[in-house]
Amino acid sequence: MDNAFLLSAALIFVAELGDKSQLMALAFATRYRFWPTMLGIFLATLLVHAGSVAIGRIAAAALPVGPINIVAGLAYLAFAAWTIRGDELGAENEARAQREGRWAVLAIGTAFFLAELGDKTMLATVTLATTHEPIGTWLGSTVGMVAADALAVGAGAVIARRVSPNAIKAFAAISFVIFGLLLIREGLGQI
Repeated sequence: MDNAFLLSAALIFVAELGDKSQLMALAFATRYRFWPTMLGIFLATLLVHAGSVAIGRIAAAALPVGPINIVAGLAYLAFAAWTIRGDELGAENEARAQREGRWAVLAIGTAFFLAELGDKTMLATVTLATTHEPIGTWLGSTVGMVAADALAVGAGAVIARRVSPNAIKAFAAISFVIFGLLLIREGLGQI
């Protein structure tokens, strides 16, 4: 579980850097207090990543390990390209982030849940779950995403002034390429 937890936390943390849900976290931080924002993010992430792990485990049970690793490696290379291309906070998600109300945790959680469906961090979690222990993957991916979003909520303005968004994207993309190539190599060795 330790390896799955640490790998998932690190990979999802990197994947979340510059992602649309991190941009949402930054937008919510301008509107709501820190703790309701983080609680909404945490609850949504916990649910989405539980589903992602379930999907990954079903795929792992149905398919042989070698081809799964090759497909996972190719997916990571695609995630690298997706990271370089970047994400933008669309008008619909921007509107969700700007809504007022006493139900901040519910509003934030719902917005994050919807934004994460089909997002690269969800797909990366599915991919991780095909080859790693499920509970560690679930908890690690949740911690990695919440940590990256906490960074946006707590220190977004400071980081944005000091670190180039292009440098963050490059770091995340290079990490995906490395993980992707390692998985492809491992998969080819298992065929």
